[in-house]
Amino acid sequence: METYYYVLASQRFIIEEEGIDEVFKERIRNYREQEKQIDFWLVKQPAFLEAPAMAQIKAKCPQPAAAIISTDPKFITWLKLRLEYVIAGEFQAPSESIPRCDRILAARVKNLLRMRIVQ
Repeated sequence: METYYYVLASQRFIIEEEGIDEVFKERIRNYREQEKQIDFWLVKQPAFLEAPAMAQIKAKCPQPAAAIISTDPKFITWLKLRLEYVIAGEFQAPSESIPRCDRILAARVKNLLRMRIVQ
């Protein structure tokens, strides 16, 4: 089981208002220089919000939602401080309530650079 960390907000806020593409471009450039594998994803209407344990979090977030998910807690903490008006948290998958994470893991760097949203 893997722990995933996230920041969550409305799609409009994350995608349109915050211009997150510049953050991703810089982070991807840095990862390439360090020959590090991408460990963050932008996900539109994240499936983990459908888990019963996430009902309160989903209720707090304007819909439709978007999440930036990572296996790096420091990156998510940094994003929370930078973006301010987001919900931060974590979940483990696969689990009984979140059985599959392949939609998250299917994201590719080229999609991030083009800002295509994983559905």
